[in-house]
Amino acid sequence: MNDAGPLNNPPIPDVQNSKDARQIPIDKVGIKDIRHPVIVKDRAGGDQHTVANFNMYVSLPHNLKGTHMSRFVEILNQHEYEISIKTFKTMLKEMVDTLDAESGYIEMTFPYFINKAAPVSGVKSLMDYEVSFIGTIENGEPCITMKILIPVTSLCPCSRDISDRGAHNQRSHVTLTVKTTDFVWIEELIEMVERVVSCELYGLLKRPDEKYVTERAYDNPKFVEDMVRDVAIELNKDDRITAYTVESENFESIHNHSAYAMLSHSK
Repeated sequence: MNDAGPLNNPPIPDVQNSKDARQIPIDKVGIKDIRHPVIVKDRAGGDQHTVANFNMYVSLPHNLKGTHMSRFVEILNQHEYEISIKTFKTMLKEMVDTLDAESGYIEMTFPYFINKAAPVSGVKSLMDYEVSFIGTIENGEPCITMKILIPVTSLCPCSRDISDRGAHNQRSHVTLTVKTTDFVWIEELIEMVERVVSCELYGLLKRPDEKYVTERAYDNPKFVEDMVRDVAIELNKDDRITAYTVESENFESIHNHSAYAMLSHSK
């Protein structure tokens, strides 16, 4: 009788866990661009089922040859994560503990949808925003940053003042990167931006709405410098926000380049 089987096979060597003689530590090693379903709570009390793109890294000490790549995927598949700042911190700590690393990094990026009503007709449509949670952990201490890309309209003040008819405007991206001491809804940060730009965007507009947004932008011209400064004023009013970076990029309609401004502040 042949007793050869899995239990009698010789153990498979753990190459990743072997020693490395080069004595060079690695800052980040892991997996990049893996997609995974997540559930995100919204301010309206609903659940958004979406797909996030993950980058997951840990540090590697000088004496080890490699990390265990499969364990990153195992962490994602162990739970149906209902994503919040709290659960994101848990996942970050679990990754570092599982891989016995001194530091770790997770970046999760996903589309987030808000059902918006047009300004005059009230017709509703979904507007999408790109949201990222970025987490790092060093010496056991997690740090979570939220990043949101908010598409808006900007209208050039110079063009309006020098032109007899009209002014050039363009779609712009305002990007917020914030650290907070308390919970802040994604919708709150988006609203801080949208109320100070030339005009916010909508997924669907009827003719009366199109007239409104055109005239609102004309009455509210902004350079990229104005955009980042006005957003900073809004962020400074909120004590929950401890540090931020604001970026504005205007995709110029009369040039083949963008206009850009950025400011950072730590309270």
